[in-house]
Amino acid sequence: MANASTSGSEKSAAGVQRPVDKHATGTAAVVSAANAFLNTLTSDQQASTLLDLTQANATAWSNLPCGGTCRPGIQFSTLSDDQLAAAEHVLKLALGSGKDTGYEHVLQTLKADDVLASAESTSSASAGPTDAPTATATDSASADPSATPTDSASAAAPTGTPPSGGAGGGAGGFSYGSGYYYLAFLGTPSKTGTWQLHFGGHHLAVNITYKDGEVSGASPFFTGVEPTSWTADDGTTYAPLAKFRDGLLKLTGSLSTSQLAEAKLSESFGDVLLGPGKDGDFPETKEGIKVSELSPKQKKLVLAAIHPWVADVDDATAAQLMKTYAKELDQTYVAYSGGTGLDTQGDYVRIDGPSVWVEFVCQNGVVFQNQVHYHTVYRDHTRDYGNEFSFS
Repeated sequence: MANASTSGSEKSAAGVQRPVDKHATGTAAVVSAANAFLNTLTSDQQASTLLDLTQANATAWSNLPCGGTCRPGIQFSTLSDDQLAAAEHVLKLALGSGKDTGYEHVLQTLKADDVLASAESTSSASAGPTDAPTATATDSASADPSATPTDSASAAAPTGTPPSGGAGGGAGGFSYGSGYYYLAFLGTPSKTGTWQLHFGGHHLAVNITYKDGEVSGASPFFTGVEPTSWTADDGTTYAPLAKFRDGLLKLTGSLSTSQLAEAKLSESFGDVLLGPGKDGDFPETKEGIKVSELSPKQKKLVLAAIHPWVADVDDATAAQLMKTYAKELDQTYVAYSGGTGLDTQGDYVRIDGPSVWVEFVCQNGVVFQNQVHYHTVYRDHTRDYGNEFSFS
């Protein structure tokens, strides 16, 4: 713990002083950064950001580009440059630091939404704009034109209990872009109490729960992307979910013909099974091939496939979660539906253990209709929302 000379407080725009420890590490650093962010806000902005830790607020997340109508918090586009930098610093400390995971992954997800916003604004968006992102060969799909992805702009508005802490300030309707992402603290950021960092927008939901200075849950974590890859004007190529996809491809690619037959599911999937509004709805019976039947090399591939989702929390917490999932590995199941190429509508892979739950599914493109796009979710049977709520 920092001594008094390294701790202090900064006065917010609302005149409220919240403690800031600039030399803190770990969870204490996240708390300090959260308070520093709050200190940049007006009283009205704080009211949109600092909300009650209730089940209604915690479960208010979506894969839809529905702005603040389906999620609580303060909208990024309403923040000044200094406020936005302070908000991003919170995320940088709270999320994993590995390449293509954590904070970097979140930034790329927001960039993808800016690509969608640009594409949607062109008259040829339905067929892909003239400056459409460059897709790799593995991103193309022999899509079923009759299938309708669940996050299409023509889909029904999200349902469920609205956030009890306030509307968050977003525009109505469907909107793409990095400005339509929302940050909320559910409960007061503290090293002793229970609170949740709640951040997301279209194709992203980060829910990290803290209890007595430790992370008690890093899920549910939803992440998706459209387009699956693109090349920016500066020549940089982005593929936010490539590492997630590739780990699953290595795993399913290692399965023998007989193992694939055992892992095959009879159901078809147009989306993840445990997306928004499906809290606690884990299947009663595990399906697929039991990891205890796999070779030592294949077991390592299962753990490697799980890791990218778990790595979107701080490194120490991710390491502890992976130790738990490794201990439970022999009781974990691998399953798939559709094909194993993860390049066609309906291709689906699941990893289901005593604790861990990971899903990855391909859907037809919404804006870039000549491609698939990805939906994924990471949950934990006992640690979602820090196990603060009971779902029946």
